[in-house]
Amino acid sequence: MRLGDFEITEPLPHLKTPHVLAVLRPWIDVGNVGSLGLARLERHLQATELGRLARPGRFYDFTRYRPRTHQVKGVRELTVPNSILRYAVRDEGPDLIFMHLREPHGYGEDYTDSVIEVLKTLNVARYSLIGGMYDMVPHTRPLLVSGGVQKPDNEEEYRMVHVRPSNYEGPTSITYLISQEAEKLGIETRTYVVHLPQYFQVDEDFTGTARLMEILCQLYQLPNSLLDRQRGSDQYEALENIVSDTSEVSSLLHRLEERYDREQREEGGEQAGPAPLSPDVENFLSELNEGFDPSENS
Repeated sequence: MRLGDFEITEPLPHLKTPHVLAVLRPWIDVGNVGSLGLARLERHLQATELGRLARPGRFYDFTRYRPRTHQVKGVRELTVPNSILRYAVRDEGPDLIFMHLREPHGYGEDYTDSVIEVLKTLNVARYSLIGGMYDMVPHTRPLLVSGGVQKPDNEEEYRMVHVRPSNYEGPTSITYLISQEAEKLGIETRTYVVHLPQYFQVDEDFTGTARLMEILCQLYQLPNSLLDRQRGSDQYEALENIVSDTSEVSSLLHRLEERYDREQREEGGEQAGPAPLSPDVENFLSELNEGFDPSENS
């Protein structure tokens, strides 16, 4: 059956109080922390595909999101970029819907309307956007997580999982209309975005994924084995070697640690926004990003 531009498998599953966990690529999924988190949950809960866009080319420019070829038993197959929906039925707690969304290059309103149609048809109770972003944070401290705007219905939950509200203003994605329209329908919305160290950019940040999974496991009573903290620890050890071998990086890290600690001591934990770094530090960070190849330390 069709729900908006999504082709949905029939019959529709009977889901109890379903919660959506959505990842939006590439806008807010740096380090693939959201995608890795969904993949772990899907494997653990043995998720089933629910549907995907019937004609993804309506929304995506395939010279920007490239199709990929691969061989299966000697036969070449083509994978076309798409937005894919899966679901998992659980014995206890809300059932989960996993949305792997890709930011559309065109017809953004139609895309968001299609997602909203799915939410309405499946009687979704909550829509949560998860992911990661780069920030001026030290890798030697617990990774910060930002939520959405603080409201009476989410304040206690954000505090429980140590998520700070966000007062961000600036460029965003058309798909944020999903949260806006969902709230008009009485659907709860949440945001969980992990802040990753800007000076250490890798394709898969396992420490960031572990921090995100810590929140999801607490919210949905899932086993802590899904966190897999050791992979992140091993990965960040490579960064320790870089820091110890480079005095400039070591000095930068010390400044970031001081700023982080100062902000955490602020009264009430208010996060009014980090104090700006000096231009020299900003320039050094930019040069470090350009010159550092994570693959050399993987």
